[in-house]
Amino acid sequence: MINDTNKYSLFWDRFKSNRRNLYSLYIFSFIFILSLFAEVISNDKPIMMSIDDKIYIPILISYPETEFGGIFDTEANYKDSFMSRVYNENDNWAIFPFNPHSYNSINLDNATPNPASPSSYNYLGTDDRGRDVLARLIYGFRLSVIFAFILTLIGVIIGIFFGAIQGYFAGRTDLYLQRFIEIWSSMPELYILIIFSSLFEPSILLLIILLSLFGWMGLSDYVRAEFLKGRNMEYVIAARTMGLSNSQIILKHILPNSMVSVITFLPFRISGAILILTSLDFLGLGVPPNTPSLGELLSQGKENVEAWWLSLTTFSVLVGTLMLLIFIGEGVRESLDSRSS
Repeated sequence: MINDTNKYSLFWDRFKSNRRNLYSLYIFSFIFILSLFAEVISNDKPIMMSIDDKIYIPILISYPETEFGGIFDTEANYKDSFMSRVYNENDNWAIFPFNPHSYNSINLDNATPNPASPSSYNYLGTDDRGRDVLARLIYGFRLSVIFAFILTLIGVIIGIFFGAIQGYFAGRTDLYLQRFIEIWSSMPELYILIIFSSLFEPSILLLIILLSLFGWMGLSDYVRAEFLKGRNMEYVIAARTMGLSNSQIILKHILPNSMVSVITFLPFRISGAILILTSLDFLGLGVPPNTPSLGELLSQGKENVEAWWLSLTTFSVLVGTLMLLIFIGEGVRESLDSRSS
């Protein structure tokens, strides 16, 4: 019997044999890890600055304007004329991120009406409120992927739980749970989202909870089928004979041998979650207002057809992300296929 180390080694050898799959994994991982440092890449606050030989780190610590000789106790605006004069005089200096804009900072100096086209100041232009498109793409991409990871994780846990119970115990347990799933899956998910959006203040947590209530049923069917097949296997019968409890048999014997279907669908579930969030944001049912979102940028592109940079850049990011995840998913599926050489 092949041990776990050899299984993982064989899986990785098969996966990396296809360059498209391997490069897709590398590119997606690199972009996502880069987005985790969005505050360092795109921010309207300096990463570090020196004022009168004293070092400040505005990206981590909030400083009032009075700290630099201003008159307001509120946090300093490092883009206004006063602060610009402070860190440019004498031997003072400031190091800004590559893109000196945050997702909610507004360009008040645009000579043209918003949305403004790409320029040397706003590399991908601004949206209809004067906010930097590149910054909102970076932060929106990070939010979408993290949201998809969380939603996928919750869906996998719930789906495995119900699928394992149905498949292992079978009989009436399976029958009752199947009827419950059939009734629950017939609920109008979009209408429920609309109702809750009107009753409660929009939040990412509320969105995760509502979508998690419906996002597990497809996976539970695959897990159920694997457990129905595995419950009568010889190694399971031997485990029962040895006196192992049901939970031990499920967790230590059947589940590890049933994870192929779960792992295979993970990249596709992640891409599906990103698409769901984007669609809901496009309809105005997603994240709270002012939250960076790919769907909200697409909605702005629809309302401002002449602002081609809104739709083109957002569409490119979305399609590119989904393509990378699909290629990764195909690679995982092919690598786990026992028929592949």
